[in-house]
Amino acid sequence: MMIIILGCSKDEVTPEEKMEQFVSMWNDQKFSNMYDMLSEKAQSSYSEEEVINRYEKIYEDLGIQDLEVKMGNVDSNHKNEDVVTLPFHVSMDSVAGPISFDYEATWMKTETEEEKNWKLDWDPGFIFPELKNGGEISLKTEQPLRGEIMDRNQNGLAINEAIYEIGVVPEKFGEDAEETKKKLAKLLNMNVNSIDQAINAEWVEPSLFVPLKKIPRTDKALLDELFALEPVIKRDTTGRIYPYGKAAAHLIGYIGKITAEELDEVDSSQYSSNDMIGKRGIEQLFEKRLKGEKGVQIIIQQEGKEDIILAEKKVKHGEMIQLSIDAELQKDIYTSYQDKAGTAAAINPKTGETLALVSSPAFDPNQLTYGISQDEWNTLQNNPQSPLLNRFAATFAPGSAIKPITAAIGLEAETLDPNKGYPIHGLTWQKDDSWGNYKVTRVSKSNGPVDLEDALVRSDNIYFAMQAIEMGSKTLVHGLQSFGVEEEFPFTYPIEASSISKSGKIDSEGQLADTSFGQGQLQMSALHLATAYSPLLNDGDMIKPVLESDEAKSTIWKKDVMSSETFSILKDDLRKVVTAANGTAHSADVGDLKLAGKTGTAELKKAGEESGQENGWFVVYPESEELILSMMVEHTEDLGGSHFVVDKVVDILQ
Repeated sequence: MMIIILGCSKDEVTPEEKMEQFVSMWNDQKFSNMYDMLSEKAQSSYSEEEVINRYEKIYEDLGIQDLEVKMGNVDSNHKNEDVVTLPFHVSMDSVAGPISFDYEATWMKTETEEEKNWKLDWDPGFIFPELKNGGEISLKTEQPLRGEIMDRNQNGLAINEAIYEIGVVPEKFGEDAEETKKKLAKLLNMNVNSIDQAINAEWVEPSLFVPLKKIPRTDKALLDELFALEPVIKRDTTGRIYPYGKAAAHLIGYIGKITAEELDEVDSSQYSSNDMIGKRGIEQLFEKRLKGEKGVQIIIQQEGKEDIILAEKKVKHGEMIQLSIDAELQKDIYTSYQDKAGTAAAINPKTGETLALVSSPAFDPNQLTYGISQDEWNTLQNNPQSPLLNRFAATFAPGSAIKPITAAIGLEAETLDPNKGYPIHGLTWQKDDSWGNYKVTRVSKSNGPVDLEDALVRSDNIYFAMQAIEMGSKTLVHGLQSFGVEEEFPFTYPIEASSISKSGKIDSEGQLADTSFGQGQLQMSALHLATAYSPLLNDGDMIKPVLESDEAKSTIWKKDVMSSETFSILKDDLRKVVTAANGTAHSADVGDLKLAGKTGTAELKKAGEESGQENGWFVVYPESEELILSMMVEHTEDLGGSHFVVDKVVDILQ
């Protein structure tokens, strides 16, 4: 007997299997394959191009990520049914946050001579249920307000303030249009072509306002010239203003239009090609905190119906950042430079609060934010005073300002007896003939044996060279390291690490001698030098400097750097540097200031040169001990050396 099997139910595809295939393709975003599974009815209503393009565009515009489609629980007994409805769940992340929904897929049995199959009755509700009966998706964004930067007293260092958007009305140019454009281009640091491009944009009509550039309201002279031109009008808007201008430029920085390179490195969901971004200083360092996060709504709009908010991410405005800086002190110090090159740092030695960080000369952050001509930019770059160089973040030879630190190292190592006098004759000295032609030079002769007090008061290089030879390179190097030299400076704003030498070692007695009085290869930042004086006023502990007001204060960076005996001796001697008639800072002995400190002159002349650049230093603190100011002015060789800096400091602190 022969049995012929005409068909077997096991070979028939089930709607669940088709749904699993569809879900798999959807998760892989294979929209073309998905379309092939649609019913004849669905395909007649929606073309392949329409379905694919809509999925792709919506998913791209909404920034869809982490798409996950899952089948729901189903009753698998559908043997005698031609239409089967299967539930499913969709979840995804978008630019406006997570989106999830439940929906049902209706599968219709189809049958031909060749096969039995199931096809999906698809509709736009598969994309989002709210689209089932039509509608369009739109994105609504709300830009965050950039966080402001304030000083310790709530003075604005970088603020959002009313400014003008300058533009033109094309029909008001009149007969002298070309001449007016030339004048306008010059005033706005633009070229005529840029103005023409703006005026000739497709959307422009003769009577419409065409924006050209934003200008701070404080630039009154420029605004007066602009408003004298017939086609120019203004609109009120908000922009970034830097009230302290050049005085805080290197510290605060500025914002500017984002470049293509920067756009590649940031979160694309938060920036567009027209956005502004921090370019230097705190504006750049704290960009993420200041920027905030834009708010986004995904909205479904249907004619005659109220808008549906599909997903929403609330705007997060930028953080207000308060610095420990005293903006008025910052301004006074910067102004005192009168565009001379140099740097200064001021700290509270008890709390570590940084009160000023100055680099001179500087640039105008308002000008860079709102546009600078190529000629003006070239002038900044080619200026021999290097106004674009941030000097407070750099290191320099500290000169004799390091001598109190050298003395502290010797006192702690017990290689230096403060009461022992050394008979020193003449202005030059060398240990012995093994030094060859090298000799240490001092600026003034002594009237007898030189002890520590006299050596600090007159700033005697020979005395400190002798002390360095006495203690040896190992002790001096270890001592400098105990003050944080040769290690990363622990500060919010990146400051170059101070260094003993390029190798971190002292390789000769000549270098050992030079290092003891701040020459050789020793390099320190102004802020580190101020911090190194803090043990004098902080019970021998070296404070950790802070920049933000909410940072932990009075934190110790280096503990027990000096004993009470050491800092007592040095404090007495540094007061005499000012009060003694022959003290190098005697000109600071004025009024009720009662200052103490140490001067320094760092000579940058090359070997064999008779003269060269000199940088003058003065590290000083008042009797109140609420501040240490470390100030350096470059090229003081013809200005009286460190005496020039002393007079500047007196003017600042009075």
